[in-house]
Amino acid sequence: MRWGAGAAVATAAGAIAGAVLVGLAASGLREPADPEADARVFWVAPGETLVPIAARLDSAGMLPAKPLFGPRVLVAYAQLSGKDREIKSGEYDLSAAMTPLEILEKIVQGAVKMHEVTLPEGMRLDEVAGRFADAGITDADAFLAQARDPGFARRLGLPTASFEGYAYPETYRFRRHTPPEEVLERMLAEFRSRLTPEDLEAVSKSGFTLHQLVTLASIVEKESAQIDERALIAGVYRNRLRLGMRLQSDPTVIYGVVQTRGSFDGDIRSRDLREDNAWNTYTRGGLPPGPIASPSIEAIRAVLFPADVPYLYFVARNDGSHEFSTNLTAHNAAVKRYQGKQSKRRGDLARSGDGERR
Repeated sequence: MRWGAGAAVATAAGAIAGAVLVGLAASGLREPADPEADARVFWVAPGETLVPIAARLDSAGMLPAKPLFGPRVLVAYAQLSGKDREIKSGEYDLSAAMTPLEILEKIVQGAVKMHEVTLPEGMRLDEVAGRFADAGITDADAFLAQARDPGFARRLGLPTASFEGYAYPETYRFRRHTPPEEVLERMLAEFRSRLTPEDLEAVSKSGFTLHQLVTLASIVEKESAQIDERALIAGVYRNRLRLGMRLQSDPTVIYGVVQTRGSFDGDIRSRDLREDNAWNTYTRGGLPPGPIASPSIEAIRAVLFPADVPYLYFVARNDGSHEFSTNLTAHNAAVKRYQGKQSKRRGDLARSGDGERR
């Protein structure tokens, strides 16, 4: 009897000791290694298991240095809970100020680091691609190839073969190495979310397709440095289209140069105005075949609801604003006043079409 009682006591003592040891080990899961530590970037590779991840966390000083605690305890806990099979790859902001359980939860949830990119109004697709590439979000060439894939555009319901004009200008947050199709789908969704039922009703009553309106809005966006002039410039272009006059917009010439030569050096020359291509609104009437940039919803609404003005011309005052005119004589005087000989020369060169330059 005494031997049996002693064995029971020993067994109980062993169980208690084991429980204490397990408790000591597990307590490390809820304690940060360094409560004052800053966040740092930590990468989890695709397919990487928790064993090497925990070892790297320990080497980086993100696991507490406690007796009986180490990376194996974190792995054992994750295996018991099944979380070791839910690890998500990616770039994370982790810190030794987080507990091991908090770190584990973050990489299980896939709460990867997000990178912010701001796209201003009036950017071309190639410029948008460059912004995303610079931020490490997606490859520029892959983005452009996807954005110009007619099949992809059709699957998403675009009325055109390219995302030009539909990559809505906004501030976005994406993880690194986001697939380009995911980026484009998000931007198109943003574009569509900006159009209200009232906007869509105005489109149906405008006499233009949505694609034509986005095309004209992209020109207005590029021409208007001042927000309060958008409706005025839209009014000029709507008047010219109604009268069968060529738009004669410099930004369309620049876009045509980029599309046909690959780049633009910042100076429009006489040969650029004369060189015919699908986007040159000095040599061709009507609208170009598609947008030349991504317009804001404000530019789209300016085209939908243009100012009711008699103007047919405008010229830059060199301070961001424009002088508007109703006739060619007044316009030429404004050109001479604000832009001098260079603009007069360009105006003369542009008169091969309708004898006028807007």
